[in-house]
Amino acid sequence: MQDRQTCGLRGEDGRRCGGALVDAPAPVCRAHAAVIGDWVAAEYGVTDVLPGACRACGSRLGVRYPSAWVCAACEWPVGDVLDDGLPPPRVDIVYYLRFGDRIKIGTTANPRQRLARLWHDELLAFERGDRLTEHRRHREFAASRLGRSEWFTASRDLEEHVRGLAAGVEDPWARYARWLGEAAALRG
Repeated sequence: MQDRQTCGLRGEDGRRCGGALVDAPAPVCRAHAAVIGDWVAAEYGVTDVLPGACRACGSRLGVRYPSAWVCAACEWPVGDVLDDGLPPPRVDIVYYLRFGDRIKIGTTANPRQRLARLWHDELLAFERGDRLTEHRRHREFAASRLGRSEWFTASRDLEEHVRGLAAGVEDPWARYARWLGEAAALRG
């Protein structure tokens, strides 16, 4: 029977390690914890601050692998050069903003600039799409539309739609950054 105070893993020779345990969720010693940590870092990467802003999306958060860094937001490989002769990638999005008990459905290719100009309490979600998608949403939620504006009463159907878009997304801006990185990668 294994002593509960010693490492339960086996060495390369097949014998039980028996090293002193570290405070871990499994019975491992310091040496085996280090080996496991190195393996996890190599296999899944380590999230850290990038050496510089991502050239594709501007994020400062990255994932460090033994071979290279990638942007945590858009997965652009750090060091890969964007073609400086090309304009920044364009990603059209439909945005959903809350102001009081109203929700605005609009579209833009430059959400930071557009949303900075609009009074709103909260950014609810982004949806990838252009004016055609925006018009579909306007028709879909026409029953709660305020006049001919892009503002809608916060109806149950509209709020369910927004919840569906936001499901699993902690930050809509991170999703937008990922879309920018994907667009940059597709054009090379």
